Amino acid sequence: MTKREEYEKKTTDLLMPIIERNDCELVDVEFAKEAGTFYLRAIIDKEGGFTVNDCETVSRELSDLLDQKDFINESYILEVSSPGLDRPLKKENDYKRSLGKDVEIKLYKAIEKQKEFEGQLKSYTEDTVTILINNEEKTFEKKDISLIRPPFHC
Repeated sequence: MTKREEYEKKTTDLLMPIIERNDCELVDVEFAKEAGTFYLRAIIDKEGGFTVNDCETVSRELSDLLDQKDFINESYILEVSSPGLDRPLKKENDYKRSLGKDVEIKLYKAIEKQKEFEGQLKSYTEDTVTILINNEEKTFEKKDISLIRPPFHC
């Protein structure tokens, strides 16, 4: 297990009781270095929406526990936020919540000279995603998908 994975797992373990107490859902935990600064991010959602008060509560409780446990050697910035409406589908709950809704899929490599597809999410498995495009089902291997999320339209 890498140091990053260890930090993310330990943070997740600390977060779960906080999340459960506050009727929230943990979307993701990420420890990343950007422009020379380390960030520990907790992405959280809640039925009906994750509010600023929810964010503050979770952030304070998590920050206190991280200070007590002190297992991260690097200096870092803690960020607790909601995933936003156009968040990528990553976990089982994301796919479940999006069944029957439109999604956009971006691929690493073109298929039939196309790298982007948009359609209704019909089904998914551990390895595949099937969408409906113009009354035709199209199945993609998850390993070929660089991004899958609700479509973003201005």
